[in-house]
Amino acid sequence: MASSIDTGGAWSTMEDVSLCEAWLQVCHDPVTGNEMRFFHMWKKIHDEFCEKIPGSIRTEMTLSSRWKILNREMAKWRDALSKAMQNVRSGQNRTNEMIQAQMWFGATGVGKKQFSHHECWEVVKYCKRFNIIPTGPEVMLNETPLRDSTTLDSPLDSPMSEDSPIQKEPRPIGRKAAKAKKAGNSSNHNSKFLEEIARQNAIRIEMEQKRQDMEVAIQAECAQEKEYLRKKDMEKTDRETMAMDTSHMSPETKQYWKLERRDVMRRRLFQDDGPSNTDWLNDQNH
Repeated sequence: MASSIDTGGAWSTMEDVSLCEAWLQVCHDPVTGNEMRFFHMWKKIHDEFCEKIPGSIRTEMTLSSRWKILNREMAKWRDALSKAMQNVRSGQNRTNEMIQAQMWFGATGVGKKQFSHHECWEVVKYCKRFNIIPTGPEVMLNETPLRDSTTLDSPLDSPMSEDSPIQKEPRPIGRKAAKAKKAGNSSNHNSKFLEEIARQNAIRIEMEQKRQDMEVAIQAECAQEKEYLRKKDMEKTDRETMAMDTSHMSPETKQYWKLERRDVMRRRLFQDDGPSNTDWLNDQNH
């Protein structure tokens, strides 16, 4: 007998949901769903499952065994919901209905005490097999204790079998009608696909424009920061030049620093009032 490691280990929620989606897609295909043998059915379900879970090592037999468990649990949950819906007090919210359904689910004494496959239920709950079927006359709880309205032929008490009316579904539409329907919808699918591509392109262009605008803003900010640092460094150098003690220097060195100070003053005056205020400095050079 294969171990859980050999068959893929414990089942994750994603695997359970993918299995339910694959089962629904294959078994309710209007073209081939009503003409498939058991072996071919699980082969197709396995192919669909592997497309949804790439790299999975689950075998067809493993999927079939897991589906039996999920099928049994969701059938119990369907019947528990049916009982809870008929016993919910008028005006109560859905929370009370779900609480009662969990109580009915655990009251059977078979299997788990609490239903936990809610993600799987969302996938299959509209399937004919899992449609909620009334189990008896409606019971209103108005200041009266909860009572069991189950009849002898309640789906909760009778296991699902091949002859169960719960599993019987109306014959799907014929192959030609299904193909014609698919052909009629192909143009709509193509237009929606093209619209989605155009929408994604618009989003991409908008994001690219925002990225470019952000880069320009960052570059401008960096340039301002560099200019600020350059001016601060120049101001420091100018202050050192103006404060330089030349009393102990040679005449040539004194002349050098005199010219440097003149350049500092000319630059400052030019920045403050324009070039007209530097004329007196030029006169001193003559």
